[in-house]
Amino acid sequence: MLVSAITAALSVKVLGATNLLTNPGFESGNLTGWTTFGNTIGNASVQSGGAHSGAYYFKSYGQFIGATNYSGVFQDNPSAPGNTYTADGWAYTASSDGGGLHGQDTIWVEVSFRDASYNALALYRSAVVTSNNLAGFGGVNQWFDLQITNQCSFSNPSAQILLPGTVANTVTNLVAPPGTVYVRYQVVFAQGPDNANASMYFDDLTLNQTGGTVVVPPVLQTNIVWDDEFNQPDGSSPDPTKWGYDTGAGGWGNNELETYTTTNARVQGGQLVIEADRLISGGVTNYTSTRMLTKGKWSWTYGRMEARIKIPRGQGIWPAFWMLGTNIDSVGWPTCGEIDIMENIGKTSDQGTDHGTIHGPQGGGDYNGGSGVGGTYTLPSGALADNFHIYAIEWTPNQIKWFLDSNQFFTATPSSLPGGATWVFTQPQFFILNLAVGGNWPGYPDATTVFPQQMLVDYVRVYQQTAPMAIAVAPQAGGSWSLSWPTNIVCHLQVQTNSLVGGNWTDLPGTTSPYVITPDPNQSAVFYRLASP
Repeated sequence: MLVSAITAALSVKVLGATNLLTNPGFESGNLTGWTTFGNTIGNASVQSGGAHSGAYYFKSYGQFIGATNYSGVFQDNPSAPGNTYTADGWAYTASSDGGGLHGQDTIWVEVSFRDASYNALALYRSAVVTSNNLAGFGGVNQWFDLQITNQCSFSNPSAQILLPGTVANTVTNLVAPPGTVYVRYQVVFAQGPDNANASMYFDDLTLNQTGGTVVVPPVLQTNIVWDDEFNQPDGSSPDPTKWGYDTGAGGWGNNELETYTTTNARVQGGQLVIEADRLISGGVTNYTSTRMLTKGKWSWTYGRMEARIKIPRGQGIWPAFWMLGTNIDSVGWPTCGEIDIMENIGKTSDQGTDHGTIHGPQGGGDYNGGSGVGGTYTLPSGALADNFHIYAIEWTPNQIKWFLDSNQFFTATPSSLPGGATWVFTQPQFFILNLAVGGNWPGYPDATTVFPQQMLVDYVRVYQQTAPMAIAVAPQAGGSWSLSWPTNIVCHLQVQTNSLVGGNWTDLPGTTSPYVITPDPNQSAVFYRLASP
């Protein structure tokens, strides 16, 4: 956190073509070095016998969900603008597997160049192999080489599969465009809605760098990239640049009782207060509460998501900290995916239990008939409402881990899903904080339930891998100095004079990177550091 200079990554000129892929022929006997997508785990494997070379190959096929779906593996490597590559991969389809590639199934291999957030900047693709053109590649029971030479257009830069991929140009070298940080090599098996039972083998995959510079992977740290510490003045509404609201009644798909408003949430004492109230008028009982969300404002793909929360308790009280896919309006629920980081139902038997769950598509419905796939952690004694606790997930492309404080209690992967289910947790999701009253799962308030109920949130934070949180110092004209630091980290500049070890650090509010300072000759020393959050 103290002042430091960032040393530039070393680079050297490439002397010859080098295959950048780890485990390109799957000779480790597993998928070491590769990241799966779709439902590849369980629907594909590394197998032996009949490989193009060596002992092993990768076999992939579809998910059999009656809709177009994509499975495969990919690998990211550091890159830089202007780097050039060649790429190919060997493929094979067996006549013994439904007669080889058939129906509406297709396969290809591709290379995309991506920025620091893994958004695509350019796409190159091999020929797309179908049942109609398979004979032109040698047909079934024949290994054939797919050269990646087609420069393609694409839509939705953040998508795993960059559709539509119309060929725009044929090239010899794949060139990294401006802004490139990563180069991604990807194998794709696309199964059509006809559920054709074809499969495809892949082996000896190659991504050769032919020009430019060798990029040393940057040193990364886990840092806060988004947060809300709820430090506004008492009585303030939550920050409107971060949070919006779902409002209204109607049960919210769970036969809940409350009407969600924008007025049942406030900041008090450095905490967010979400309050559920009961209103009785003329013998009619109504409940109000708040459901806050970052939809349309902030969303994330992967990282550690955590919040420090003190939940309420009581029959029919249902606090939750959870996420939904940003594509919910186009694909609906549960195809958008839902990650429940924390749920609790306030009845006496559940007051010490934290529930962590995912929901996604399985056939025509939700995983396991609506209950989702998940796990629980129960305190050794006492209730969650007795104290603040940290509720968190750590989310990577093929794994989500749940934590209560320091206790990891559940892990979900594609292989943990039931048959016919699809892993959809590769797209951005947004946060939801809400306090429901009643519903199919928690049941309904009774004579023991006390109102109002309050859910207190100390903070919400997102951690991701970033460059180190460090200050770079550069001289400026006239004796000034420029201080700069990574702008995607939630941090602020502090200053202290004459002593590095003292405790009188002072915040410099409103400072942004870069920040220019001019030394004061009347001070013997001035020290700067970054503090987060």
